[in-house]
Amino acid sequence: MAVDTVTERFQQAKRGVGVSGRGPGAPRRGRPSTPLGRAGLTLAVFALPSLILLVLLNVFPVGYAFLQSLQNGSPSTLPTEAPFVGLQNYIDTFTSPQFAPIALQATIFTVIFTVVGVFGSWAVGLALALLLRTRIPGNAVFKVLLLLPWIVPVVVSSTAWNFLVATPQSPVPMLLNAIGIENVNFLGDPVLAQVVVCIFKVWISFPFMMMMMSSALASVDTNVYEAAKMDGATGWQAFRGVTLPIISRTTFISWVLMTIFCVNDFPTIFLLTQGGPSTGVTGATTSLIILAYQYAFQNQQTGPATAIAFMMTTVLVIVSVILFQRIKKASIE
Repeated sequence: MAVDTVTERFQQAKRGVGVSGRGPGAPRRGRPSTPLGRAGLTLAVFALPSLILLVLLNVFPVGYAFLQSLQNGSPSTLPTEAPFVGLQNYIDTFTSPQFAPIALQATIFTVIFTVVGVFGSWAVGLALALLLRTRIPGNAVFKVLLLLPWIVPVVVSSTAWNFLVATPQSPVPMLLNAIGIENVNFLGDPVLAQVVVCIFKVWISFPFMMMMMSSALASVDTNVYEAAKMDGATGWQAFRGVTLPIISRTTFISWVLMTIFCVNDFPTIFLLTQGGPSTGVTGATTSLIILAYQYAFQNQQTGPATAIAFMMTTVLVIVSVILFQRIKKASIE
């Protein structure tokens, strides 16, 4: 019996099975492994301070601002001292006889400013990007010069534009006066002030669009244009059928970014017109972000100001979601 037992153990050893019956292929017994393990736990411990910092820097201010939108306080009032009004600040935006007309006019100008800023800068940027793809003398120099409106600080640009158009003695009104167009007050007339502000936004934004479109056009294979030309497509047909579909993904991304930039653009308007001139209801160039600033820091009413800001954020999220859906569709196609 002992000999048989020893023989069996030798046979098990040859097959790679230990005396205990567990071989190299047998499952190990003991504590089951976790998905994270010790390395994951260590990474989580090290990442925890950064997560706490992100919460304090982002979530807490947003929550505090939302609490202010439900109260009727001022910038210096503590949340525990301000009267709680619930959704009244949001309701007043649409129903209050004093506040609703102001908010409506500010909303209309914000839409105009955003639409002109997004599509105006995109059209100019795309046209220049297409032009710079051609072989023109001094191509590299033109690229650098065309980036200047975006590189130069907006304070400098707005000061220069104020010098050009602010008063009747400015160069542009005097030039118009010399050719027979008199008494042009660009920043004093409500319509002209809106036109100037929108053009100024296109001026400082088209270099960003030009860079986005240039990067998109650089990925377009020239053989595609040659094939379209052999099929008898004209330049406009090739642009509509080849160029625009290929760069559509980058186009939608640039529209999302520029929409956010335009809606939240405070310095461009404030430095040029400060929201004026007055139209009886509010300033002709008062956008929603300017209106929120006026209510928060001039009227000392943080409730309506933060309510406006949260409604702006909601609209931006909806627009961004719609455009991102278009981005996914463009990527699939």
